[in-house]
Amino acid sequence: MNKKIRKLMVSLLVLSTIIFFSTSPISAAVVEPTGKLKPPSESFTPGTWFLGSTPPNYNSSRPPIVFVQGKNGSSTSWYGETTYHGINDMYTKAYEAGYQTVFVQLYDAAGNGSSNQYRNGQLLSSMLAQISRHFNGKKVNIIAHSKGGPDTQAALVHYGAHPYVGRVITLGSPHHGSNLADLAYSWWAGWLGSLLGQNDDGTYSLQTGQMAQFRSVTDSHANSRKNKYYTVAGKDTGPAFSALATGGLYLSSYGDNDGLVNVWSTKLPYGNHLFTDSNLDHDNIRVGTAVFSRIEPYLRTASVAGTSNVLNSSEADELIKTAASHYIHGGELVQNDWVKHSFSVGNSTAGNITVLTASESVEVEVISPSGMVSPGKSITKSILDEAAIFPGATSHTFSLPNMETGEWTIRMKTSANDDAYLLAAQYKDSDSIILEMPGMVKEKDAQFTLKMPLGANIQLGKATFTIHLVDEDGNEISKPTSINNINSNFFSGILPEVPQSGVYNMTIDIEGKSSTGIDFNKTIVRSVYIEK
Repeated sequence: MNKKIRKLMVSLLVLSTIIFFSTSPISAAVVEPTGKLKPPSESFTPGTWFLGSTPPNYNSSRPPIVFVQGKNGSSTSWYGETTYHGINDMYTKAYEAGYQTVFVQLYDAAGNGSSNQYRNGQLLSSMLAQISRHFNGKKVNIIAHSKGGPDTQAALVHYGAHPYVGRVITLGSPHHGSNLADLAYSWWAGWLGSLLGQNDDGTYSLQTGQMAQFRSVTDSHANSRKNKYYTVAGKDTGPAFSALATGGLYLSSYGDNDGLVNVWSTKLPYGNHLFTDSNLDHDNIRVGTAVFSRIEPYLRTASVAGTSNVLNSSEADELIKTAASHYIHGGELVQNDWVKHSFSVGNSTAGNITVLTASESVEVEVISPSGMVSPGKSITKSILDEAAIFPGATSHTFSLPNMETGEWTIRMKTSANDDAYLLAAQYKDSDSIILEMPGMVKEKDAQFTLKMPLGANIQLGKATFTIHLVDEDGNEISKPTSINNINSNFFSGILPEVPQSGVYNMTIDIEGKSSTGIDFNKTIVRSVYIEK
């Protein structure tokens, strides 16, 4: 069969939805490896699982590999088209190495949005029990990509599937959440999020505050030490102007990242971090050619020998530092009318301005303090794909090697009836006000601090703070958040009482002056789990 026909068949299978349910595996035939393979049969119904082909060099001494995909994914994540890097040959590489493979379908496979780790974890747990019975109680190993890591941990730790599994290798998994998820639920993202409909349980569960709570109840659980965990991270942010590149720009303020997840978030306190690769982005970190030979030695056995049974104290109460390296704003766009918004830059610095819009039919102009109007061709325009936190949004990005000090203006006009925007300006400066707050707090101890680095070009004593604290539904908590000026470099804040325990998203808008008296605007976005 020629490559064009094979590619067409793979595409048709990926796009089809087969209405079929079975608690038994679909049989696996023996086929010869011929390049990039696909399983002999598929089902895309959540809760079903099926086997890959049995390799002619099958090694029965090695544990079967169960593949667990990430947010919005299905089994095709492991053998179908990737977003940017062609067909994934992970299944092919495992087959050629003599491994029996197993594919599972979580709730996300239905194509109706992503589920949180508890719902997916419960479903995965039931499938792992079935898979274990199929292999007569033999333990399997798991390779998980992205949110498949937390989904897997929920299954093993909270739904009792740990006896069926030996080892888990997570690839770019947000074990501590993603600041992009925080942005998606921030005060200023409400208009855009409601039109795109991108906010679902999976995105919500990846907020740093929600994952701090998950880490608290997971890492302190005895079952968290019943399996051996290995982690892998990437530091490439994908092709230029891609959704990963857009996400990587935003996340760069929080450290190295793969376009969706920061390196620090991929690690577990009791896991073995195998490697961080500067050539891996969030898409190709799951590609067989890129990683399988490097993780395969850890898949040859399901042994958990050497796993520590000592439970570490929870990391949820550790301070998380978030720098004010952005200015964020958003709102509604009016059909055929120019909407403009201005903000001030206090220090000359390299940076970029990104405007996300719900529709593609938006004109965007960037006007500098000196009156220079950016020509349309200087603004890179792209539609964000499923790899993004805001899939379907149109990104308008304007990069600047040197942002002038003074007032910048963004002008936008849409021809769409319903439209909205989210503006994110990023500054690459060292004079950032820093928020210090744990990822999870008790309501009676819900405090945070705002500090200025020594020698920073900021008059913090003249800064004003506007704080919006919103709940899961985007409703603002009406009681004010108090801010007290302790000294010229230090502010202390107390979060208000909340109606119930849960994740709350805090947006802090800062207006201030540089040490030379020039106005500036900055924004800090952070989620926090508040326990009553």
